Amino acid sequence: MTLPVAFRGCMRLPAIAAPMFLVSGPELVSETCKAGVAGSFPALNARTSEELEAWLTDIDSALEAARTAAPTSPVAPYGINLILHASNPRVAPDLDLICKHRVPFVITSLGHPGEVVERVHAYGGLVFSDVIHTYHARKAAAAGVDGIIAVASGAGGHAGTQNAFSLVREIREFWNGTLILGGAISDGFAVRAAEVLGADLAYMGTRFIATRESRAQEAYKQMLVEAGAEDIVYTDAISGTNANFLWPSLEKLGHKREELVQGVGKGKLKALSDEAKAWRDVWSAGHGVATIHDAPAVQVLCERLAEEYQAACALPPSPALG
Repeated sequence: MTLPVAFRGCMRLPAIAAPMFLVSGPELVSETCKAGVAGSFPALNARTSEELEAWLTDIDSALEAARTAAPTSPVAPYGINLILHASNPRVAPDLDLICKHRVPFVITSLGHPGEVVERVHAYGGLVFSDVIHTYHARKAAAAGVDGIIAVASGAGGHAGTQNAFSLVREIREFWNGTLILGGAISDGFAVRAAEVLGADLAYMGTRFIATRESRAQEAYKQMLVEAGAEDIVYTDAISGTNANFLWPSLEKLGHKREELVQGVGKGKLKALSDEAKAWRDVWSAGHGVATIHDAPAVQVLCERLAEEYQAACALPPSPALG
């Protein structure tokens, strides 16, 4: 296992707050990094490339000020999620801005990361590629990425269906680089479990939706706090691609559970036409909601996660061992 130099000695918790569509903004990223957890956001959360540059400038300034004010306190690196699909007209200008600001790490999705790897490596940055199965993990490895993000079953958003135990161990059979695990990780004990399984970092999304600094609507945060794992529905009804969503938000639109399970692929539903509006009105979350009961400030949450992680690290070996 390999943890990049950029992540060593500057974090309180071996975790990344995952980039979340319409939820992650510069406030969440800055506060997360200042609390010692790596922050990230989707480039497309900024409405234009001009707004993206303003966000990057704000984040850079906030983190530099934090380092100057408290030189011995950990300030984690931040990253941007770049959607590489041909339908995204902002790939080129956003990548230019990423290079201009020397963003510490880039998370690629839905496309070949080859050009991103070349350009980001040129300034010393890192490229991570998210995958839901080993087929794309092998392709990402061949493209020269620095890390693979294994998005296992139970994660919020576009999650896979493979169990984390199986997915991590399968990837570790051929990948010795940085491995990041996502999927229902909502406390410090789960972060430690990800490490024991073979991951270098945990990928935490749902837990950071329910924070004061996230851009989620207050009703969204409250629904997430009140939800249990049984309230998560895996469906392709929103965009034609399977993802995990909160059932109460789907119910409000008049959906029926049996239709959602059968989904678009079986001809029972049409995907909603305006995906951005759909994600605004239908709220995503993962199985990690089972242990989320509040929406604290990021600083408070990260302190709690770090304490839980340290407690997990201190657990004694099983008494069953001779």
